[in-house]
Amino acid sequence: MARQKRLNIPGAIYHVITRGLNGTAIFKDAKDRKEFLTRLSTALEKTNCLCYSWVLMTNHIHLLLRPIEKSLSETMRKILTGYAITFNHRHKRRGYLYQNRYKSILCQEDRYFMELIRYIHLNPVRAGMIKNIEELNSYPWSGHSAILGKTRNIFQSIDEVLQQFSSKRSFAIESYQEFVKDGWTEGKREDLTGGGLKRSAGGWERLLEMKKMKEFWRGDERILGNDDYIVSVLKKAEEEMLEKDKYQQAGWTLAHLVERVCNMMSVTEGELKKRGRMNNISFAKGLIAYWGYNELGMSGSAIARYFGIKRPSLDKLIAIGERVVNERSLKLIS
Repeated sequence: MARQKRLNIPGAIYHVITRGLNGTAIFKDAKDRKEFLTRLSTALEKTNCLCYSWVLMTNHIHLLLRPIEKSLSETMRKILTGYAITFNHRHKRRGYLYQNRYKSILCQEDRYFMELIRYIHLNPVRAGMIKNIEELNSYPWSGHSAILGKTRNIFQSIDEVLQQFSSKRSFAIESYQEFVKDGWTEGKREDLTGGGLKRSAGGWERLLEMKKMKEFWRGDERILGNDDYIVSVLKKAEEEMLEKDKYQQAGWTLAHLVERVCNMMSVTEGELKKRGRMNNISFAKGLIAYWGYNELGMSGSAIARYFGIKRPSLDKLIAIGERVVNERSLKLIS
């Protein structure tokens, strides 16, 4: 079965989960965790993405993010790719660190914002990594202690969380703490890791017809929300795909993109097969990867196959392309 496309809704809330390959540890010690948090902080700042909740487990990660301008994919690429390279180098290992691609769940904010913050922060207690809620209050590898004011994470958005309880900070902190304690008694919440509608082959209009007929809808793990919210999200996603289809209808195939970039950067297609390090060849490869993946909606696997590289190497090319676009103010279509 083909992978479902990411749902990219600017300003929306996403619950992101990344797991280690075959359950392997992503973090082996405090140094690893500090390295990840440094990369998280830098990526959030560069992509203007907000983080409300986070936890670093041994073999997986939970984040609650709100991308403002850039796509969630750009933020996660900046976090995960560099960390995996550093981890492998430090621990003298090779190969993939993560289990497939990360899971991102688009969440209905008014229903699930606080529920997800509580769910994410309670993970270390539920997993037995710490004994109780009291230990969680000072646990360094989640965002819970920062909301309580016991630690400070410059990348974490605290005020929007506390304002859900009160405009008076001390009362808001006390209320938040009670809210988390109440969640501990509920047990594990499987419903907070995905649910909702299964996108049909007929698009969002078909979903509206199904709603009128009161048909049964299966879960779509990309979305967490009620029926109306999910229909609205899929409509926006459909519109975004139609926008990208305009490029393809205008002849923007991978071959067309390669030709355009080669002319722009004064390189030949044959030179793209050569290794280039911070020169026009590597810049051209980066532009093809960045524009193909982000603007034209081409699959990462197709672009990687064209260059004869693995996915982690493609992520590096996309990052190079993004940098070239920003530094030179380049546009695919003038």
